[in-house]
Amino acid sequence: MYRHILVPTDGSRFSARAVRMAARLARALGARLTGLHVVAPYFPAKSGKAYASMGGFRRAVEKQARHTLAAFTAEARARGVEATALSCVGGEPWQAILRAARTRKCDLIVMASHGRRGLAGLILGSEATKVLTHSRIPVLVCR
Repeated sequence: MYRHILVPTDGSRFSARAVRMAARLARALGARLTGLHVVAPYFPAKSGKAYASMGGFRRAVEKQARHTLAAFTAEARARGVEATALSCVGGEPWQAILRAARTRKCDLIVMASHGRRGLAGLILGSEATKVLTHSRIPVLVCR
C-alpha cells in the first residue's frame, strides 16, 4: 500500500482537515508523511519585480510557513507518525507539489480542495484540480 504520503498545506481549515486525514491514514498504513507549504511569489502589477526576493516579504512568508508546518508536525506527532516538513517560495503551487512528490518519492498526495465554484473557481483556479490533472501518482482530495 502507500508508504510515503505528501500533504500540501496552506494553513487553512480545509488543509487542517486534510492533514488530520493524512495523519490517520499514515498511522493505519504505517506510512510516513511529508508536509509541504508552498507560496507563490507576489508580483505587483506595475513593477513585475517579485516580492519573494524582498526581505520583509520573505520573513513574513517564512514565519507563516513555520506556523503552518508546526501544526502539521504536531498532528503527525499526536498520531505517532514519522513526518518531515518543508516549504518553498516560488513557482506555481501545483508544480511545486508535484515536484516535491517526485523528488521525495511519495506514492500518494493527500490535499484539500477549497471548493471554489463558478466564477471564483474559474478565475482563481484550483490547485487540487491542477494536481489531479497532471499527477502520475494517486491523489486523495479532501473536501
